[in-house]
Amino acid sequence: MVRQRIGMLFQDADDQLFCPTVIEDVAFGPLNLGKSREQALEISLKTLEFLGLKDFQDRITFKLSGGEKKLVSLATVLAMEPEILLLDEPTGGLDNAIKEKLKNILSALDISIMVISHEMDFLYRITDSLYTIKNKTVTSNGEFRLHKHVHTHKLGGQPHKHD
Repeated sequence: MVRQRIGMLFQDADDQLFCPTVIEDVAFGPLNLGKSREQALEISLKTLEFLGLKDFQDRITFKLSGGEKKLVSLATVLAMEPEILLLDEPTGGLDNAIKEKLKNILSALDISIMVISHEMDFLYRITDSLYTIKNKTVTSNGEFRLHKHVHTHKLGGQPHKHD
């Protein structure tokens, strides 16, 4: 079944977390995929450890910071062991430390990832292809190239074009 092979990380972590504790939220997916309680717990703990959230299992989800919620939401998806990961604006509202952690985590995954984002620095770090949608048309990276770009402008962040 396709739904079991694709994991979706929502833009707003509060739309994804609904159990009282982190471990219950992370184990929810594996349990619904038919894993035993022991298997779901083992997968959940392994996933939390991979994400650097080993001590989060008993924390109350609604008391987590925004960045912590985003990482726990990612844990809920990864615990279901998807083949493809879909991310909707995964860095929205995150501080730089959590963005960096998220970039490192996603770069370490050995699965296909599709990201919807307006943050080019993030896309540059975790993707190798870029597609844009303009006027209901998808344009491949044949017309657009990801590149790292650092410079300043005399008057601040002015819009500009490149040749």
